[in-house]
Amino acid sequence: MSDAGIALVTGASRSVGKGVALALGSRGWTVYVTARREGPLAETAAGVTERGGHGIAVQCDHRDDAQIAALFDRIADEQHGRLDLLVNNVWAAPEGFAGFTEKFWQRPLSDWDTLIGVGLRAHYVASVHAGQLMVARGSGLIANISSFGTRGHLHSVLYGMSKAGLDKMAADMAVELTGTGVSAVSLWPGLVKNEVMQGFIDRGLDNFQGFGLANAETPEFIGRVVAALAGDPDIAVRSGHTLITAETALDYGITDVDGNQPDSHRELFGGGPLY
Repeated sequence: MSDAGIALVTGASRSVGKGVALALGSRGWTVYVTARREGPLAETAAGVTERGGHGIAVQCDHRDDAQIAALFDRIADEQHGRLDLLVNNVWAAPEGFAGFTEKFWQRPLSDWDTLIGVGLRAHYVASVHAGQLMVARGSGLIANISSFGTRGHLHSVLYGMSKAGLDKMAADMAVELTGTGVSAVSLWPGLVKNEVMQGFIDRGLDNFQGFGLANAETPEFIGRVVAALAGDPDIAVRSGHTLITAETALDYGITDVDGNQPDSHRELFGGGPLY
């Protein structure tokens, strides 16, 4: 797969999605980016273009299957059926993010609609559409942004369920994609130095729930890892695997934007093998 391809990054108005889109833009990719809000999304698309790529903002509510289908129809029409990379990143917090401090029996059942409906189901729907385009061309990569929440309790029961589902989804998709030229992986970032975390740092905090902020991963670091995977001619050997971004970065010789090497949290979440 060429380094400069056609990508779709869902949920790209901020944080990890934005960082991935910008990293791809720096490598000349054409990047479709989605979110529900137009303003921040347009900023991401403009940033991709400023980096040397081509950013295309598409408003999309990933709770709506019809909007997802229309998104892929547009990509297929504009790019002559080509899609090299899908980054499943879109996510929706339950009502009142602080709800993660409550126990599952204290939370409304509507949490399912965000954490599973968007955090898992929407990724499956997008993967189905991406698979149709990619398999027809004989190449492509589907990358799920997952979490160490698969390995240990993190945030909530439904959060962990959704992330474990993403890892299993990549593993089983890879089985069915064998021989097609299309690969699927799931990624575990560490603590991410996104807009919220940067706010903590600006207020003088040096850790978040016991995790040091100084060596946290920037969203663009995760994007660099995704770009390396998408450009790897031997990506098939990783297909079906769950990958820790900090460890995969070492394999590809990738550093973060400040030249530092973020730490893997594998041992903090029990060690052992991944999918």
